[in-house]
Amino acid sequence: MRPSSCDTFVALPPSTEGQRIIFGKNSDRPCDEVQEVVYFPATDYAAGEKVECTYIEIEQVAHTYAVVLSRPAWLWGAEMGANEHQVCIGNEAVWGRQSADGEEALLGMDLVRLGLERADTAENAVTVITELLEKYGQGGSCMEDESSFTYHNSFLISDRKEAWLLETSGKYWAAERVEGGYRNISNQYGITIKIDKEHPEMRAYAQSKGWWDGKSEFNFATVYSFMTTARIEASGSRYCEGKKLLEKSNGHITAETMMDILRDKDSGINMEGMFMTTGSMVSVIPTDPDLPGVHYFTATPDPERSVFKPFIFVKNLHLLKETSSPSYGLDDPVKKKPRFQSKPDRKHELFVKHELVAAIIESHKDRGRKITEGMRQLEKEMIKEMEEHLLHGVESPDFLVNLFSSSIQRELSVYSQK
Repeated sequence: MRPSSCDTFVALPPSTEGQRIIFGKNSDRPCDEVQEVVYFPATDYAAGEKVECTYIEIEQVAHTYAVVLSRPAWLWGAEMGANEHQVCIGNEAVWGRQSADGEEALLGMDLVRLGLERADTAENAVTVITELLEKYGQGGSCMEDESSFTYHNSFLISDRKEAWLLETSGKYWAAERVEGGYRNISNQYGITIKIDKEHPEMRAYAQSKGWWDGKSEFNFATVYSFMTTARIEASGSRYCEGKKLLEKSNGHITAETMMDILRDKDSGINMEGMFMTTGSMVSVIPTDPDLPGVHYFTATPDPERSVFKPFIFVKNLHLLKETSSPSYGLDDPVKKKPRFQSKPDRKHELFVKHELVAAIIESHKDRGRKITEGMRQLEKEMIKEMEEHLLHGVESPDFLVNLFSSSIQRELSVYSQK
């Protein structure tokens, strides 16, 4: 299985319509992997408490923010998500000159969740992630098997006013601030000569390895990546295609624009095959702090055959049962050593029902077309409904505590159309 993976996008004013930031990501993972969407409320912790991440235990902080996450069901972290302060993070696999093989440590996906739980701005998330990287390192298999599929990570992080691109190689890193326009990442280093923050020893390390002469202009992507631009086949073309699709709608980018980009199969952004798009996310974040962010998740594979369903942070939110996978606790094969000796059933309720309807769409053309049209119509209705909140704020938060789950019920009613 050749690893291919993920495309993440952000658009800021003046590239977007209205004073909004639009964030989007496709999570491309093994085709048999289940992605769940889960909510964790803000929580206070006592001094000295620990948190068990995917492979290692680390020190917990006094307070974690409320988060909504889309994640492979077998691990602790997340591929993408948002927090109550409207910080959004997505990560990408990157490979470079430095080996990604190492001891079990924090996964890049753990760092996504930790950044969301601990940072109230995008810039603070850069600090949280890089400090954890320095203290605990990154490493461990990123797939639920014994293949030892490992990589370094890049992160696209946004909030109400700006975005940051953070790229890592082992414990070394560089970060670039994005204050307007648009940016996309696709499994290759993208920071070049504009570096706004960096590991204090990042240049010296590169020089000690003979990757940089210490005199020429420092270009992070050139210095830290392979001579042949990327290990992953087609990442360059996906990056270029993604950039073109953003450029096409520049000045008018909306949630629908981003959903269309994530559904694009010709570009390879909506991936098919052994690695496929197993979950998708689009967030709409007004720059006005009095207005809510709306976070859309599919919680199902292939956005072309899925519905983006809305989530808004309000008090007293209900847990997302329909998209939460079964929990196996300490009996989970991921937690036992040697790891991954078996694979339990991780399908959540929506995944099971979507799997059946995807088969109908594939094998019954007419009924499948009607279901797909019904999905699109429902999505349009929900986007229109969310526009009221994006323009005028949330007047009755109690009506939104079950928003995501009630949207799933509406999706399921479309599935049953004859």
